[in-house]
Amino acid sequence: MKKQRPVNLDLTTIRFPPAAISSILNRITGVALFFALLFVIWAWAVSVSSPEGFADVQEIMNGWVGKVIAIGTISALIYHTLGGIRHLITEIGYWEELKSGNLSAQAIIALWIILTVVLGVAIW
Repeated sequence: MKKQRPVNLDLTTIRFPPAAISSILNRITGVALFFALLFVIWAWAVSVSSPEGFADVQEIMNGWVGKVIAIGTISALIYHTLGGIRHLITEIGYWEELKSGNLSAQAIIALWIILTVVLGVAIW
């Protein structure tokens, strides 16, 4: 039996719906938080090892690299939390329809961007 399936090789024409983007971002931020936790554990271990180690970590965190890491970690935490709450609400039975699911995903992404910018400006 020959399958008559359409073939779309132009990847620029494929668009994910907002709900799919939200779900993918939730997984990505979970992985990012894992790597951020590795940095936090390293920084904690170095900072409690000696006064010089504490000064080294403090210098890193006061520099632009530390601020970028802090903003990235907070941004990932914000989105992962918001996305997790959204997923819990869908598990309860709300926002399961296409329109409300996409609208809630867009709202979460917009809120994430706003909170990241506000906290990023506060940190910098």
